[in-house]
Amino acid sequence: MQSHNKNLFKSSVSESLTSTAPLLSKNIYDQTLNRIRNAEVNLSCFAFLFSELIQRIQSQVSGIQEFEEKLNEHGYRVGQRLVELVIWRERNPRREIRILNILQYIHSTLWKYLFGRHADSLEKSKENEDEYMIVDNNPLFNKFISVPKEMSQLNCCAYLAGIVEGFLDSAQFPCKASAHTVPLAQHTQRTVILIKIHSSVLAREEIIG
Repeated sequence: MQSHNKNLFKSSVSESLTSTAPLLSKNIYDQTLNRIRNAEVNLSCFAFLFSELIQRIQSQVSGIQEFEEKLNEHGYRVGQRLVELVIWRERNPRREIRILNILQYIHSTLWKYLFGRHADSLEKSKENEDEYMIVDNNPLFNKFISVPKEMSQLNCCAYLAGIVEGFLDSAQFPCKASAHTVPLAQHTQRTVILIKIHSSVLAREEIIG
């Protein structure tokens, strides 16, 4: 992409957000993690920040594959930190040691923690024993981004795939996660997060029995 090109992505968020956001009365670093357990991020603020990230990455890459790799890298770092944060805030934390249990945790608890709802489904591949899929019919990360025709294959949920991958890696379930658009008539943005579990995890599962 040439530097003189106009931004290909437009956010529906008003620019006035930068001037109307209220000042915090207390530094966020002074607040305890448990005290802000149920705090929610304003959707408009999230959309504004994510669109800024998209535009920044856009200026650094030259193709769709590189674009999604960058999004994955940013999401991965978020996923790494979420492991510690979510466990810290749970009243009775437990360490999952089985693949299905940790994926169910992501499908329900982590998704609700991030988006206020469960993912739409969790599925196991019928062809490959090391592949699982988490389906989101209306992913938030694609909601405010308009993708041009020449980049129609781009899925901004590569960021979400990075979160899932970082979370699983930090929970000792090394894997690779990628985002794929699989639209339905009623859900045009339907996205499948494909998770490919590392062979070492499968071997460990067999030992556990």
